[in-house]
Amino acid sequence: MRKELAFGIALALAELGATPAPAPAPSYAALTCANPLLPPEILDGSPARSVKPALYNYDLAAPAATIHVAFAGDSETRETGLMCVTRLRPRSGMIFVFERSDDWEFWMKNTLIPLDMVWLERDGTVTNVAANVPASTLSTADDKIARRRGHGMFVIELPAGEALRDGIVKGSKIEVCPDGIPPEHLAGGLKSCWTGTRS
Repeated sequence: MRKELAFGIALALAELGATPAPAPAPSYAALTCANPLLPPEILDGSPARSVKPALYNYDLAAPAATIHVAFAGDSETRETGLMCVTRLRPRSGMIFVFERSDDWEFWMKNTLIPLDMVWLERDGTVTNVAANVPASTLSTADDKIARRRGHGMFVIELPAGEALRDGIVKGSKIEVCPDGIPPEHLAGGLKSCWTGTRS
């Protein structure tokens, strides 16, 4: 009965010269090309795919807000970063942790949303803010993809406009070593947080 009714509606629409509207495509906060370990706590919606356990995620104290970040402490996670993410929650993003303080350049391959990028030294001092770094698409030519460089041991990526709203400017400080990060999630840059040598 339902099939006959649907066929009748489609036939009537065809006679009127109309076609049924296509079903809306699912709207994911992270496409299938995103890191499936991205935690749902930073995404503004469901990912197309996910696996557990997700990346460790925790709160950082910015000058004017608390921001929630996923922890990228190994080369593979740093490389995929926020690729193929389409929506982040407000005051959420990712912290990239390196083994040393140095100049780090980011290439925004497959970064589908504009981001603010924040470079910090070991003690959490902000050395550079790249605001509203333009997004790319999955088909953007490599030579057209945005690149940004800064100096530090940590880099935080946030939704575009978030850094200014949260009081993050060059010279400000963010607490990057809050108590409670399990040792198994630590890269070399954070180990000193639990050895009594917090800077």
